[in-house]
Amino acid sequence: MTVVVGVDGSPESYAAIRIGREEAGLRGTRLVTVMAYSTEGMLGAPAGRPLTTPHSPGEDRLQAESTLRSVVKAALGDDDSAAEEVVEAGPPGRVLVETARDLGALMIVLSARKERTPARLLGAVSQYVLRNAPCPVLVVPEAGKAR
Repeated sequence: MTVVVGVDGSPESYAAIRIGREEAGLRGTRLVTVMAYSTEGMLGAPAGRPLTTPHSPGEDRLQAESTLRSVVKAALGDDDSAAEEVVEAGPPGRVLVETARDLGALMIVLSARKERTPARLLGAVSQYVLRNAPCPVLVVPEAGKAR
């Protein structure tokens, strides 16, 4: 059993990781942080997207692993060993739901996207996870808006 935290590399993920750690501690279970990455690479980019330096799916994975490691370290400091890190290729919502299902998650924790509109609208990943999750989902408001 686990508490799964979706991480997208943004500072908003920090609060989700910290709350995920608290929830895992309360439940006496492990904390698993999850980051999805795209296997498109820049060579497969659609025509409308600028083409920069080509890179391989292996390089995409290494970048995602590095980003996840640094975000977890920034969020948890010296307690970063309390979190397991999982990096998977695919759409973020699907990766989170499948990981939660595979691990028998007790909860999925997500950060809310930055508020760009007056209404509090959930992003596409949060909506997908809420509709398909095998367990309860906690969406953490952006930093400074919580509590």
